[in-house]
Amino acid sequence: MTALYIVLAIIALIVLLALVAPKTYNVSRSITINKPISEVFDYLKYIKNQDNWSPWKKKDPNMKQEHTGTDATVGFVARWEGNKDVGTGEQEITKITENQSVESQLRFYKPWKSQSDAYLTTRAVGENATEVVWGFRGVNKMPSNIFFLFFNMDKTVGKDFEEGLNDLKQILESK
Repeated sequence: MTALYIVLAIIALIVLLALVAPKTYNVSRSITINKPISEVFDYLKYIKNQDNWSPWKKKDPNMKQEHTGTDATVGFVARWEGNKDVGTGEQEITKITENQSVESQLRFYKPWKSQSDAYLTTRAVGENATEVVWGFRGVNKMPSNIFFLFFNMDKTVGKDFEEGLNDLKQILESK
């Protein structure tokens, strides 16, 4: 009988944790680039350009990459297979609004399976200055959402976004 109570208590704890754990996430960072919006956006809409500023490309410069479709158009897919730091997955452009946003779906297969909506947005903050926001959002399914009680995605991924945006700024402002 004691064993039954222990099992029921463990199940109740898991259910309780799953109910209070975060069910969604939205991680983003922004930077101002001293270039006109048209120039910044024209660079950002090409997913292949991310190889020049992505922090994950630095973590595995030898990752295998494959592309299908026409870059900078809806339906373009970039696939990667990398080391433990970058995993395996793909990014598909789902919507482009000229000089405003590039939206894509991120599908991760390793180290764990998940799906997120990624975005890059641009906004003119002056004649020759553009704010870029880079982020992603999604849903944490129960009971795996319990993991996010102990893992701060905003802090961890946010650092990578900041690094990437700083590299992006350096690339675009040196042109």
